[in-house]
Amino acid sequence: MACILCVASLFFSLTKLSTGQREVKIQEGPLYRAEGYPVSIGCNVSGYQGPSTQDFQWSVYLPTAPTKEVQIISTKDEGFSYAVYGPRVRSKEIYVERLQGDSVLLRFSKVQMRDTGEYECHTPNTDAKYLGSYSAKTNLTVIPDTLTATMPSQTLSKKEGESLELTCEATRATAQHTHLSLAWYLMEEGGGSQATEIISLSKDFILTPGPSYADRFAAGDVRLDKLGATLFKLSLGRLQPSDQGQVFCEATEWIQDPDETWTLITRKQTDQTALRIQPAARDFEVSVTASSSPDEGKPLELVCLVTGGDGDPQLQSIWFLNGKEIAQIDASGVLHLKRDYRDRASRGQLQVSKLSAQTFSLKIFSVGPEDLGAYSCQVSEVVRTQAGSWQVLQRKQSLGNQVQLKEPAARSVAVSAEQCDVWEGEALTLLCKAAGDAGPLTVSWWLIPQDQTTPVFVAAMGQDGTVQLGASSLGSSYHSNRRLEKVDWATFRLEIASAMVTDSGTYECRVSERPQYQDKDVQWTQKIPVTVKSLKSSVGVNLMSRRPQVTLASTVELFCIVRANYSDLKLPFSVTWQFQPASSGAFHQLIRITHNGTVEWGDVLSQFHRKMKVSQSSLHSQLQIHDAAMEETGVYQCKVEGYDRNALCTGSPARVSVTSNLLKITVTFPERKLRVSSSSRVQELSVSSSTHIECAILSRSPGNLSLSITWYFSPVSANASSLKILEMDQTHVVKYGDDFQTPRSKQKFHSEKVSQDLFLLSILSVEDSDQGRYHCAVEEWLWSTNGIWQRLERKTSGLTELKLRPTGSQVRVSRVSWMGNATEHGEVGISCSLDGSSGSAASLYSVTWYRSGGNAASRMLVHMQYDGLLEYGQEGRSRPLLCYRASPTDFVLKLQQVEMEDAGVYWCKVAEWQQHGHPGKWINQASDESQRLVLRVQAAEPTFLSRICSSEPLLHFLVVCPFIVLSLLLIPLLCLYWKARKLSQLSLSAKKEKALWVDMESTTGDWTTLRKEVGGNLDGC
Repeated sequence: MACILCVASLFFSLTKLSTGQREVKIQEGPLYRAEGYPVSIGCNVSGYQGPSTQDFQWSVYLPTAPTKEVQIISTKDEGFSYAVYGPRVRSKEIYVERLQGDSVLLRFSKVQMRDTGEYECHTPNTDAKYLGSYSAKTNLTVIPDTLTATMPSQTLSKKEGESLELTCEATRATAQHTHLSLAWYLMEEGGGSQATEIISLSKDFILTPGPSYADRFAAGDVRLDKLGATLFKLSLGRLQPSDQGQVFCEATEWIQDPDETWTLITRKQTDQTALRIQPAARDFEVSVTASSSPDEGKPLELVCLVTGGDGDPQLQSIWFLNGKEIAQIDASGVLHLKRDYRDRASRGQLQVSKLSAQTFSLKIFSVGPEDLGAYSCQVSEVVRTQAGSWQVLQRKQSLGNQVQLKEPAARSVAVSAEQCDVWEGEALTLLCKAAGDAGPLTVSWWLIPQDQTTPVFVAAMGQDGTVQLGASSLGSSYHSNRRLEKVDWATFRLEIASAMVTDSGTYECRVSERPQYQDKDVQWTQKIPVTVKSLKSSVGVNLMSRRPQVTLASTVELFCIVRANYSDLKLPFSVTWQFQPASSGAFHQLIRITHNGTVEWGDVLSQFHRKMKVSQSSLHSQLQIHDAAMEETGVYQCKVEGYDRNALCTGSPARVSVTSNLLKITVTFPERKLRVSSSSRVQELSVSSSTHIECAILSRSPGNLSLSITWYFSPVSANASSLKILEMDQTHVVKYGDDFQTPRSKQKFHSEKVSQDLFLLSILSVEDSDQGRYHCAVEEWLWSTNGIWQRLERKTSGLTELKLRPTGSQVRVSRVSWMGNATEHGEVGISCSLDGSSGSAASLYSVTWYRSGGNAASRMLVHMQYDGLLEYGQEGRSRPLLCYRASPTDFVLKLQQVEMEDAGVYWCKVAEWQQHGHPGKWINQASDESQRLVLRVQAAEPTFLSRICSSEPLLHFLVVCPFIVLSLLLIPLLCLYWKARKLSQLSLSAKKEKALWVDMESTTGDWTTLRKEVGGNLDGC
């Protein structure tokens, strides 16, 4: 045994040397943190086996109970937290941030004083063996926040160039050794929430200016002085307009942790001081100079000159033509042009520049009519703020400078049109005719669109007859729609085959010629206004219906009427019918009748296809939906699209598209006129006789409706609910209720349709249990075209009470009681006895046991028939119970292996049966229910065996320990067996040698010697 232990110890030592040990490390303490601020504690694990992502569990040992572990949070178990930390963990006030798979941070968003304690970080084992450390601890002490930073809130007004001094007081009363840092900030007006750092003093007493104030700090205009132990003074010399805003100081307290790192524990800001800077006065004047009447096509330069002002101000300028901005140069020289002038500048026709610090230039290399008007220049003095934006100090604008072209030689031009007002899609023809002597002319047409001032090139014809058409986003279709031709030497015709609304405006015809001995053309112009009337603005669509509310299975009629002011044009239309169901928020296309007569169905709502009809004329469309269903309830609208008259040949898109008003159609149920006889009746019958109960319908709702008949039965007992016997649905399928599914019930009850308005319930062989009240429920159903039954109305008939004539027999349950205590895992018996005067000697009895628990409905457990046959209910089949007859009038229900959920209310119902007729038939004569018995189950006390089974370590000890003891006893027994066997072999060998000896006497000495050797061996064993 000693050798075995030595070998095991050596193997364990070798295993330990060859396997890494788990080591958990936590941030070294003690840690001091201020109340109300975020706190984090780091923890990591190394030398582990298993997955790379390790789980961590955090606990704390509070000073009030230093030996009691309080669980905080776990990355493995969401239910790990104790109740005191549960709400803070769920609200993410305390959470674990994972840095790596084996490294985490325990974070407090706002640490509290009660969080002081010794914190333990534990990692659950994922190794094959327990080896190393699995947890580590550190101390956290939460101290009060004693830091204060104060500065009075005030508003100061300073002039540019003056100086400013502000004082901030920062105090702390922390018992631990801490350092303090302080910084001054400027929050610019309109700068958002981002503050600009002016200057700061770090915890190591290093003075650092903000990036925007570095140059001024080097020049000595920015200073931070410490006055005593708690006062800090900010000095700003030679204030600038960019210093305007809200000034405040921020104090921060730092503490050094045992790992020699400094950690922020508190931070406070003072109230803000509003600083207003009045810029120094730099008045200046702005003027514009230019040639007043340049020749057309020649360059024009305008100069904006700034005079006056002090120093070297930063200026930006804006050029205006007739009050509209055309170009801008900011103080950094960045040029911004409006769209039309940006194109001209890209083509080299325009240049805007800054000639000097106070001179700006606008140059037009080829002046045209569009360049005429009053030019002005606006100059602003600006200064750059700390945020990088420009702040305007003052703004001046020059007077307008009028620019006009020199008048060319006189030649008259006349412009005319066949129609100045045309409809969209009609042809537009314009004539331009020049008067005077014949000669080569060049003509160009320009369009000034409505609400615009810049002409757009339409078409031109050179002296050689070459035609050039203007560019458009419409591409080739635009060019094919326009034509310019020369009628004679002086007459030019522009024709637009299909006018659009965008063709409206003022057309200008420019006729030019180059006189002899001149290097430039002379131009004459004439204008004419043209209006292209929109088809959409002159067309209206009205959707109407004679009956917006229709009944089921009737016809919905909708009329889409087009009203147009250009009915003489006779344009082709297409009509699209759309529908938005009441349960949807989108419109769906039902059908579309195109302008060429093609029918296009929608891709959804296919139920419309087989019952929809559309009739259409030139300005009228009618939609009919036959056999309306509830699904047709919703909003309808029609969409009308107009096309050119030649659209059938050209395939051009729709010229106009107009949508009608929304019209809501409601499909309602038909008038409900269902009436069922409500009179009450009483029938008194003999036992085992048959009868029927009537359900008479007095009136029915109009239409092709189906009926469903449901029969109900209410037992005689008080507070008994109605039981569904059977139902004959609208498809004539008969379904029995849950309590009438037995073959005997299906043979007893039958439903019969006598006529359209009369239904019977037949009851065969009436028994005592059949006594009670019967009634029927009638429902009207409508079969919709989409294959769904819809219930319209439900009516209930009057009650028909069924009674049995007295037979002289009575059954009365005298008492019900339970035997023995109801204990968990035990058994209990409940007895039910009849009164001694009940029944007769020829009677047999059946018993039914019931149970109800809590708010649940009563359930049948078991039914023992009069012949002893047992029938178990659904609940009775799921539990071990026994039902038997102790005597002819005593019945017992025994519950075996009682559970806690067996508690509840129990009672029995006993029925008397007698034999009648030949051959004899057993008939139910009478019945009675017992009183309710409340059964309570007591929890079983744990036994010694159950306690052992519930303790896993003790169970393992009791199983493993006997095995070890038996092994220790077996080893000596095997040793004794081996030695006894060896002794037996030696005895057998000695007997064989004795038989071989001839002379016994001469060998006596040797035999004695042999016995001694054998004896010595036995002693050794």
